[in-house]
Amino acid sequence: MSEREARRRLAELGRLAALAEQGGHYRRAAALYRRALAVAERAFGPGAPEVAVVLNNRGVVLKALGRFAAAERLYRRALPLVEKALGPDHADVASLYHNLGGLEHARGRYARGEPLARGAVALRLRALGEDHPAVAADRAALAALLDGQGKYEEAERLYRQALAVFVKTFGPRHYEVAVTLNNLAAVAQAQGAAALAVRRYRRAAAIKRKVLGPDHPDLAVTWNNWALLCAGQGNYGEAEALYRRALALFEKALGRAHPSTRACRANYARLRRHSQP
Repeated sequence: MSEREARRRLAELGRLAALAEQGGHYRRAAALYRRALAVAERAFGPGAPEVAVVLNNRGVVLKALGRFAAAERLYRRALPLVEKALGPDHADVASLYHNLGGLEHARGRYARGEPLARGAVALRLRALGEDHPAVAADRAALAALLDGQGKYEEAERLYRQALAVFVKTFGPRHYEVAVTLNNLAAVAQAQGAAALAVRRYRRAAAIKRKVLGPDHPDLAVTWNNWALLCAGQGNYGEAEALYRRALALFEKALGRAHPSTRACRANYARLRRHSQP
């Protein structure tokens, strides 16, 4: 295969994988990125920048599938390739620190992820400036790790900074706005501001449903969080309805063994124990 043909094939596989990922079809996306990785390695060699791009993209999808160790291997293989090709201070290096930090968040290892996320913010801020949406995404990712450690004041400040940039850049009904609202709702919930949290969860869910469609697993994330809040307030009927919707969607999209499915199932089981006489 010529270099030109390899690039054409990589672009096509990447386009199809991105569409599958956007639709929440992560297994299909992972398979397409695996094929893209084979093309890139054959055409350009295992240490090429083109390979690093596919490694990172496949890592993102494997993280979504709950395959955390495999995702980390891909990210850590990509990192030195990007540093060598673009330099250690390039914005694309920040993307890998961002993703490694996000992986620690998914594992519940918030303190371990914090320095990675702070590194991403510092790198990208120097490269792109204060108002770039990628910097906002890095700040939101750092905020999630701080939130997990109970550092709510800094987390909320970072979320609000990110939200302002997302709204200004993309408009008020963008996916990134929905994710940040979901996370701000969780901060409000943790601080006892239940009414504010409900408003934010409701708005986040509405945006996600409109942008992603009714069958995307990311919608179930907000439903699960909202259900936790309802259960804590004693609104067991509403909590059960939300848990049932979230669990059905997680199982359909991610499978019964996925960490998000298991966590939602455990939350629902806990609710049923507490709500039954």
